[in-house]
Amino acid sequence: MGLPLRDADPNRQDLRLIFEETRISGVWRVLASPMRDERGFFVRTFCSEAFASQGLVASFEQSSLSHNLKSGTLRGMHFQAEPDAETKFVRCVRGAVFDVAVDLRPGSPTEGHWVGETLTDENALGLYIPPGVAHGFQTLTNNSDVLYQITPAFRPGFGQGVRWNDPAFGIDWPIAHPELNTRDAGYPDWRR
Repeated sequence: MGLPLRDADPNRQDLRLIFEETRISGVWRVLASPMRDERGFFVRTFCSEAFASQGLVASFEQSSLSHNLKSGTLRGMHFQAEPDAETKFVRCVRGAVFDVAVDLRPGSPTEGHWVGETLTDENALGLYIPPGVAHGFQTLTNNSDVLYQITPAFRPGFGQGVRWNDPAFGIDWPIAHPELNTRDAGYPDWRR
């Protein structure tokens, strides 16, 4: 299973979350610390106190699950426009995905840059994405599930996107010819 067995005593206090900022300001890798034993594992996936201590959003209005049947499925690059720009925290709870964040914030030192992380049900890694940063992912296995925590809740009419393969970003997707729906395939190129 990749991660070593650890004492699974529920009274232990080492179910901490570890926060690592990426090269894009405000985008964080959130590593969990699973406790494994012969039954499986127990892991804390979210803690409002830990998020607040990092200065991050610590309360989410909506949770959603994206189930993806085929490897190579690509969803993105999505964001929600002002005045309802979203903060997202995403984690793969089954299978594996390549998760991407693209900085669209005007004036940001990393405007137009992207970061990507492989999120799996084994590595318990999550990605925190602030407002103004587009999000998308590509599945690396069949039957991959991605859990989203989002605030504010989705508002019809504010959802937008940019083209997943816009040369301005140069995202290095792991599977060259993805499965896309019509909406995601039709998003425009990004305009600064």
